[in-house]
Amino acid sequence: MKLTFNLKFLLIFIGIFIVEILIAKYLHDAYIRPFGGDVLVVVLIYAFLRIFLKTNYKKLAFGVLIFSFVIEFLQLLHYVNWLDLQDNKFWSVALGTYFNVYDLLAYFVGYLICLLFKD
Repeated sequence: MKLTFNLKFLLIFIGIFIVEILIAKYLHDAYIRPFGGDVLVVVLIYAFLRIFLKTNYKKLAFGVLIFSFVIEFLQLLHYVNWLDLQDNKFWSVALGTYFNVYDLLAYFVGYLICLLFKD
């Protein structure tokens, strides 16, 4: 693993970030916001890390998947309450407040998308 700067992934990150903001602000449906947003958040995190890290893309994508799974399982334990952030709308949305098994599927789909970005 080595530090770098990758313009391609910066642009991908910015694009996905804008889409995520638009989804959060304007979409209140039963599919795109909860599932699509979770798929994209994995790709967003992956793209952010790829801006700065030159490493094995498969290992990095898998690490992001595991990180996402850990956060989802922490929601079972209501970790937002541990952090005393339950009354903060931004952090409650960003960190998630409830466990959903479909989120794990969304994260896995995001992981598969990350594997498409070889270099």
